Amino acid sequence: MKRFLYGLTVLQLVACTAKQNSASDNAASYSTDGKKVTVYTTADSSSYRLSLTDTLEFIEKGQPFENEIMVFVDPGKSFQSFLGVGAAITDASAEVFAKLPEAAQQEFLTAHFDKQNGIGYTVARTNINSCDFSSDMYTYVADGDKELKTFTIDHDRKFKLPLIKAAMKAAGGSLNLFASPWSPPAWMKDNNNMLQGGKLKPEYYDAWAMYYTKFIKEYEKENVPVWGISIQNEPMAKQRWESCIYTAEEERDFLKNHLGPTMHKEGLQDKKIIVWDHNRDLIYQRAQTYFNDPEASKYIWGIGFHWYEDWSGGQPMYDNLRRVYESFPDKHIFFTEGCAESFDSTRYNAWVLGEEYGRSMINDFNNGMTGFTDWNILLDETGGPNHVQNFCFAPVHADTRTGKLIYTNAYYYIGHFSKFIQPGAKRISASASRSQLLTTAFQNTDGSVAVVVMNQSSKPTDFMLWINGKAANTKALPHSISTYLIK
Repeated sequence: MKRFLYGLTVLQLVACTAKQNSASDNAASYSTDGKKVTVYTTADSSSYRLSLTDTLEFIEKGQPFENEIMVFVDPGKSFQSFLGVGAAITDASAEVFAKLPEAAQQEFLTAHFDKQNGIGYTVARTNINSCDFSSDMYTYVADGDKELKTFTIDHDRKFKLPLIKAAMKAAGGSLNLFASPWSPPAWMKDNNNMLQGGKLKPEYYDAWAMYYTKFIKEYEKENVPVWGISIQNEPMAKQRWESCIYTAEEERDFLKNHLGPTMHKEGLQDKKIIVWDHNRDLIYQRAQTYFNDPEASKYIWGIGFHWYEDWSGGQPMYDNLRRVYESFPDKHIFFTEGCAESFDSTRYNAWVLGEEYGRSMINDFNNGMTGFTDWNILLDETGGPNHVQNFCFAPVHADTRTGKLIYTNAYYYIGHFSKFIQPGAKRISASASRSQLLTTAFQNTDGSVAVVVMNQSSKPTDFMLWINGKAANTKALPHSISTYLIK
């Protein structure tokens, strides 16, 4: 196929144009006439937590003046589709859930998965073999069983599968569940250890590829459909917990020569395959390596990423997502993990926990992200359990001594997206005229528009929500996030 500048094929160029202009026919037709704006707010130093705080109406408003603060929304310019928001159901999460009294379990399920009374999660992730947030190290096969004849998911039947099934039921019957390995079994690796990195030995490439298919089929025998897989969690990180190293070329070649063909041969070609599953810093080099190889690219649904590249005090590399979105518009960009590290139970009420989520989600959506998956959906009062003491925050913790749930403000910040933006929505153009306000917007399939506005500053900010020559007057409270739902 003839190629254009910057490596875009004709089809990719068309896809890119379609992404940017798919709603252009609606630009002039979108009207705020008869529509009201319902405002939901979470704010520091207040009792507002996803609270209904106002109802607004639009008035005529032409050219804004220089001193007026505005959030401009253009439903006529649309971009990527919204997949959904969710979190990881790890061994740790499932073990903590099992310790809760029944009433607290139901509260937790409703809070996360109920579309009316909770925040409506539609995505979940789980681990293949153990990860750091497991109480023990385990695999699904006996040592040396290259034929995988001993493969069993009995370990997951005790805690993980019951919670996943309960979450599916609370979500209305289904979730987009994807699964990720942290490490192959130790005997498949060159360091003979599930921990401390190491690499998959070439003689086990086919056995490891089959391992994913066994996992998917065994879960589906349990009536738990698996939407997709990622190839490897954090493939460039040598960790003191379960980890395995792949260069971009190694991951690409494992996919195109082993995993992809095996998934097809086993009748699992409909399952989504996610590459990278690591930080934003190296995402472009990895994307370029995978997607410029047509034999690898044909198997890939999208590229996953985490937010930990700023751990040493740097700035999040949001623009790196935009480079991938611009260059490979036919692929999805999917957030697969993030959390606040260094757990400290005295910081449950620290407002920065939620602001980290809000800032990341707004910027990442504006740079092409299609969906967001938080890390552990639930942890205990120690930030675990974790078999290597790598404790961290979750948006919700359970005090297993009292059976009570503890909601950090991160739960509410995430909810400002997951509760009001529906799967299948299209991101639309949104822009603030002052830097203290961060904003993104989506148009849902029912025609409603959800505009998220976050005030990062300690000052209240009066502004106007402006659409096609009409505006609604409102205010962003200090250190707050609001969703403006226009119907």
